[in-house]
Amino acid sequence: MNSLSPLSYLQVIARAGSIRKAAEMLAITSTALNRRLLALEAEIGASLFERFARGVRPSAAGEIVLQHIRSQASDVKRIKAQLADLKGERRGHVSIACSQAFLPYFLPRQISTYRTAHPGVEFTVLRREREAAEQALLDHSADIAMVVEPLSLSVLDSVVRVRQQVHAVMWSGHPLAGRETVRLADCVGYPVGLPTLPHGVRQLIDLALAQIRESPFVAVESDSFDFLRNYDHEPDIVTFQIPIGLPEEQIGGLVHRPVDRRDLRPAEIFVGQLRDRTLPSSAASFLEQVSEAIRLAPA
Repeated sequence: MNSLSPLSYLQVIARAGSIRKAAEMLAITSTALNRRLLALEAEIGASLFERFARGVRPSAAGEIVLQHIRSQASDVKRIKAQLADLKGERRGHVSIACSQAFLPYFLPRQISTYRTAHPGVEFTVLRREREAAEQALLDHSADIAMVVEPLSLSVLDSVVRVRQQVHAVMWSGHPLAGRETVRLADCVGYPVGLPTLPHGVRQLIDLALAQIRESPFVAVESDSFDFLRNYDHEPDIVTFQIPIGLPEEQIGGLVHRPVDRRDLRPAEIFVGQLRDRTLPSSAASFLEQVSEAIRLAPA
């Protein structure tokens, strides 16, 4: 605890949601931690946490102070990375908040490629869909966001925005597998597996189904695309994904075919950072790498 600044332990309290739990994490008594918090609140002249019977949460003033702390931490990371670059080293930490579609294939390859050239760089990858990914940029828990069907771009700086057509995923022996493209109405003539909201692909499918007035039999619904893609207990089932979330080669008898654009518009992919934020050099160079890879990816 002694190594932490008075501002730093506010983050621990906010993360724990309880002064008692935060004190346990910091290995001090809750009385001592509460006394330090009260002293800081008296110095600042505002209550930093709202107290409840079962815990605490940051007040409006507390959110301002916490954002200041996060911004300072981000600046320190950026300075350390720049100093390492002066020594001819590439070190640092890159935090990514991304939609699930990037996790199984795209990001592992990109991170491996980057770390081959810069083994001193560490990565944190957070699965965050849409609004949660955008919030991660705002609170500086992520340097980079990679989102399918973003909700709001008002405070975000888009480095690359591309569109990818949604594909129907099925077993190679499926009646639709021999077609180059498939119609959405034909897909929902079979049992379907759908991602849950708030996945952007699910929103696109729901809007398209409303337009063609189809109500499919949803045999399986899951927040895991890996589960949907590997569900093999019903050979006629059809699931959906965009190419960035699919293997480049056929795996285990699975095939995928694009859904006709007359039925389902392409999904928008956003890759970017918080507007007006200067990223640490490692995060900035990795963002450049993945942006170029996204531009070259199959649409």
